[in-house]
Amino acid sequence: MENGVIEFDIGVGGADDRIEIEACNDHEEEEERDASTSDAYSHGSGSGENNFDMRIYIPEGDIELEPNVGMEFESEEAAKAFYNLYARRVGFSTRVSSSRRSRRDGAIIQRSFVCAKEGFRNLNEKRTKDREIKRPRTVTRVGCKASLSVKIQDSGKWMVSGFVKEHNHELVPPDQVHRLRSHRQISGPAKTLIDTLQAAGMGPRRIMSVLIKEYGGISKVGFTEVDCRNYMRNSKHRSTEGDTQLLLDYLKQKQAQNPSFFYDVQWKEEQCTGNLFWADLKARADYNHFGDTVTFDTTYRSNRYRLPFAPFTGLNHHGQPVLFGCAFLLNESEASFVWLFRTWLAAMSDRAPLSITTEHDDVICSAVTQVFPSTRHRFCKWHVYKQCQEKLSHVLLLNHPHFEAAFHQCVNSSETCEEFESCWDSLVDKYDLRDHGWFRALYDDRRRWVPVYIRATFFAEISVTERSDGMNSYFDGYVNASTGLSQFFKLYEKALESRHEKEVKADLDTMNTPPVLKTPSPMEKQASELYTRKIFTRFQEELVSTLTLTASAVEDDGEITTYRVANFGEDHRAHLVRFNVLEMKALCSCRMFEFSGLLCRHVLAVFRVANVLTLPPRYVSKRWTRNARSCVVLEEEQAAADCSGGRRSYLESRTFRYNSLRHEAFKLADQGSESLETYSVAAAALAEASAKVAEAIRNEGKDRLADEGSFRGSS
Repeated sequence: MENGVIEFDIGVGGADDRIEIEACNDHEEEEERDASTSDAYSHGSGSGENNFDMRIYIPEGDIELEPNVGMEFESEEAAKAFYNLYARRVGFSTRVSSSRRSRRDGAIIQRSFVCAKEGFRNLNEKRTKDREIKRPRTVTRVGCKASLSVKIQDSGKWMVSGFVKEHNHELVPPDQVHRLRSHRQISGPAKTLIDTLQAAGMGPRRIMSVLIKEYGGISKVGFTEVDCRNYMRNSKHRSTEGDTQLLLDYLKQKQAQNPSFFYDVQWKEEQCTGNLFWADLKARADYNHFGDTVTFDTTYRSNRYRLPFAPFTGLNHHGQPVLFGCAFLLNESEASFVWLFRTWLAAMSDRAPLSITTEHDDVICSAVTQVFPSTRHRFCKWHVYKQCQEKLSHVLLLNHPHFEAAFHQCVNSSETCEEFESCWDSLVDKYDLRDHGWFRALYDDRRRWVPVYIRATFFAEISVTERSDGMNSYFDGYVNASTGLSQFFKLYEKALESRHEKEVKADLDTMNTPPVLKTPSPMEKQASELYTRKIFTRFQEELVSTLTLTASAVEDDGEITTYRVANFGEDHRAHLVRFNVLEMKALCSCRMFEFSGLLCRHVLAVFRVANVLTLPPRYVSKRWTRNARSCVVLEEEQAAADCSGGRRSYLESRTFRYNSLRHEAFKLADQGSESLETYSVAAAALAEASAKVAEAIRNEGKDRLADEGSFRGSS
């Protein structure tokens, strides 16, 4: 064809005879790039040209418009767009290579566009030679010579000065070319649709499904799910970075109003990274009373929420959520989470919780291990379930609809570690998951999320039906998918006020409306006067359930009696309770008390059999009582109270005295029966003790009569 001007775009440049060469700094890889999109069509590996197949591949077919020397374009951008359009039709990806600049004014006067497989990767470059490469990238450059060079003319137009058509690698077929990087672009209308769907709470995978349906196929969308994910992430960062100063001003104002208000900002090389933490006086006070277990709530990271907001929460004595501080995170590196956890710990007087619950995330897990080495870390079980739905949806949930129910049964119904292990093995074999990498890694982390492994640690679990270990945010009902930072402050304060009002109402209900008792048990009456209303209701459920349980002693070593407790007619699902009557200590195999701070029905059934009519002090957790806020009781102080005052109060109980004497009598009988000599000593001791007890009873009777006579005389 004759040379002519290709009007792809409008642009003007300058020219000068004196030139200098400039190489473009081209970094192809993205943070979350899909390696298969760029590398799937390369052949061979290595860093030298001789390692590759150097056969020539010439584009075939009816090419509508092919570059040739002498073609002119209105601008450099127009030339680039033309070459990329040609590459899409042919089947390869392009990138910008070298350029020449004018020495007079620095303007670009010549530009080269090349096949993405041009050149070879430099494995000795500075950014990699001094550090170990953990995940080597697939080799994508094979020394291809295909290129298009343009230079500016005196007229201001750009003319093709060089064109190499041949490639040394196979070209990509038309049905796969849309995955090449230079042809993956998110158009304006697509961005608008993505923004709308993201605001509605949809994630990248669901958004891509909508786009594929809207455009009539994946090849017509023009980009991949990875591109969509990157755009959504960058869009969220752009929308929040400018608001960091607004939040900082708000925190400064709150501290000016109350010096006890705590906040901190993460700084690095004299620049704010955008990560902030704050906690008001009430949050710090609440932690003193209820900071035994903490949830770090990061549900904001799901696409349902647009705010990079993460609160630390817990449960008060009514089982209601309480706030222990908040974070605003733009940088989610491991170092940032370490900084956040250390800052939060400093705000809480460096008193680490007994347990912490977070989402299933390797970065957060590593940070927790560094900052809370003695704290029991648990993954949110409901977050694990959600991940299963995402990771296994195409493999199992569609083809095996019963898998989810079987998975829940395995996790929640296993009573022992051995039972769980056996059930898991059956599960992976039945659904062919033994080689599934993510599922195998989930099993390796089982001690951080499967209930049977974490029941010995306190997590304030008081409900068997509610999603109590999930990321139930303190701000549910206030922060939603459409909330921006400008509205956040008002909603944040409204949430604080509402939560406080709910606690006040629960306090009033507990104080002014006594619960209805369902049994004549002294223990139930005692619990109704100790616990808050909601906690008593939960305890009452356990107590009433003992009516259907049988408790049989199966072993007695003289100090500890082991009981087998089961529902009537269900001996195969029994629990074992070890009971020390002298110390009034009971341990059930279900570990409910350790996990929740409330006694289980199995221990209560044993108490009924052993005539323990009231709750031992050690089994009344102060954090669940009406007086939870009265003072902070340290664990050592509670233990001392159990061993001194608690023991003295229980000597007033006839049941306790009887069980204690019986225990000592059994020990004496066991030792005294060893030989004739020990038998004689034991028998004499018993006879002497019996005589002294009878005398004490007579004396007690005389004292009582004397007191009654004195009373009649005075009347």
